[in-house]
Amino acid sequence: MAVADLSRRLGEPLRVAIAGRLKAGKSTLVNALIGRRVAPTEVGECTRLVTQFRYGPADRVDVVRRDGLRVSLPLDESGMIPQRLGIPRQEVSYVDVTLASDRLRDLTVVDTPGLSSTNSQVSAGTRRFLFNDNPVDDDLDSDSQSALSGAEAIIYVFTQSVREDDLEALEAFRSISARLSSNPINSLGLFNKVDKLGGGGDPWPVAGPLAETQAQALRRQVADVVPVVGLLAETTEAGRLTAADCESLRALAALPAVDRAVLMASVDLFTTRECEVPAEQRERLLRLLDLYGIQFAVASLAADSTLATGELIRRLYRASGFPRVRQTLDQAFRWRTDAIKAGWALTTLEQIAARAERPADRELLRDAVERLLQQPEYHQLRLLEVAQQVTTGAVELPAGMESELTRLALSDDPGWILNLAGAPVPQLAQAALEAATRWRTFAVASASPAQARIAHVAHRGFYLLSQRVRANAS
Repeated sequence: MAVADLSRRLGEPLRVAIAGRLKAGKSTLVNALIGRRVAPTEVGECTRLVTQFRYGPADRVDVVRRDGLRVSLPLDESGMIPQRLGIPRQEVSYVDVTLASDRLRDLTVVDTPGLSSTNSQVSAGTRRFLFNDNPVDDDLDSDSQSALSGAEAIIYVFTQSVREDDLEALEAFRSISARLSSNPINSLGLFNKVDKLGGGGDPWPVAGPLAETQAQALRRQVADVVPVVGLLAETTEAGRLTAADCESLRALAALPAVDRAVLMASVDLFTTRECEVPAEQRERLLRLLDLYGIQFAVASLAADSTLATGELIRRLYRASGFPRVRQTLDQAFRWRTDAIKAGWALTTLEQIAARAERPADRELLRDAVERLLQQPEYHQLRLLEVAQQVTTGAVELPAGMESELTRLALSDDPGWILNLAGAPVPQLAQAALEAATRWRTFAVASASPAQARIAHVAHRGFYLLSQRVRANAS
């Protein structure tokens, strides 16, 4: 039974928790990830509760009470979670939302309440849900216990510059969780609302360097910082921009250049100035795109009046910065999570073997674990372990070597690991061997004992990478 439960857990989708301060735009990004506008983005009863979104055969909202009972509700007329749940908030454990959305077949998203206290401590409800801080009651059903089992990846959302209380909040997440997922290996920073940068112009020349600075400041808390315009991501991913909206944008693009410039100089001018596009429609565009998105769309249409609606939406999606978030989840987090789950599974198997009553069962399980440990793939787990020591600062490495080890541990793409994207196989294989030699030299020549242990693991990792590159080419 224990092994069957372990197998079931390994097959579950990647569980990503979205955390951050109040009004950082968490729910907007949740909707973008889901591909539907389901999570309320206005402050209300539901936004103060942990809400889980997972795949199901039909749309359903279950309010899970603290006594384990579930109360089912329909989505409201706009297809969103009702703002009022009909149950006192203090009696609610969390909200469990199942959606018939393909985006959720291999991804479970957990939206957490905003961190609002002055010292950014994680709320009791968030802590209980994400990190199983309190024991799970025996009378909770299996779905509730599964929901309370914790997240494998954390996305921390913030706006503008990183503040001291953001750092404290990230440290709080890490300190109250024994899971690898709460360390930089499986944590991502999302720098949201970057459209507010740049003084009304293109924000990306400012957002890119600023995100790099923030990534360096947060390198002990998150693996990377990705700049994003959450509202654009939600609008394009959830399919909210209609043909009528695009026609309104075309009408704005057809205005004389001077009239366009004055109209879009500020939100007040955009909504109040006389224009052939009705004020009500302009207000809708602001809700969907904000001023930056409108300016981007109008400039694109003014430059090419034949631009198709589908292509305009694709350009807006790229302008949101969200493709990089998707890439991180699909290629990095998901891959790391498989390795993390495998390590967790091996540890659990060893514990099951130690508790087995029959000697034959103990030996069977221990033999299985030993066979797994001897496989080359197991080395990836060791790489994750040593990368965790380095990224958290437990062991210091020279900056270049630290980033090289992190890439080796967090990806299976040789081109990305070796900083040789698009290079031919012989060059990749040679670069991997050179890296292996470099790490071995460091281990025996100048490393401390702690550094040497990590360097030997990295040496073998690069050697195995060179073998894999050659094997895949043959």
